[in-house]
Amino acid sequence: MSKVYSIKTVQHLPISLQEAWDFFSSPANLSTITPDHLGFQIVSKHHGEKMYAGQIIEYTVKPVLGIPLYWMTEISHVEDKKYFVDEQRFGPYSLWHHQHHFKETSAGVEMTDIVHYKLPLGILGRLAHCLFVKKQLKQIFDYRYKIVAEKWK
Repeated sequence: MSKVYSIKTVQHLPISLQEAWDFFSSPANLSTITPDHLGFQIVSKHHGEKMYAGQIIEYTVKPVLGIPLYWMTEISHVEDKKYFVDEQRFGPYSLWHHQHHFKETSAGVEMTDIVHYKLPLGILGRLAHCLFVKKQLKQIFDYRYKIVAEKWK
């Protein structure tokens, strides 16, 4: 049986809650905060401009050796300017549950990402996690942190 892993990042941004929500809740901005080498591309045609519960967004991503993978997520929960959750419906993980939380502070916004994920293939999935998946996800979230920090210096 594969293990469920988790990642949590917290970032403070010197912007308004509305500005943070508008940026992070727009699917169009995902490619801005994803490393170029992953070849991230939204391929869905009817995903909508504004986020809503039940929204389906389809992507291709190239996480290993430039091989494109199809990934479909659903925005399963949305509470305006507080949080939203995207969950994988089809893709490389057997579980992907990503929470995005936003909290207004005296200095701007505290943004928290919490991801729970599970890899398929039992022991092979655990091995892949140790060899490269854990490192790659850390690099992706570190990249997002850096890009976001630079955007709102």
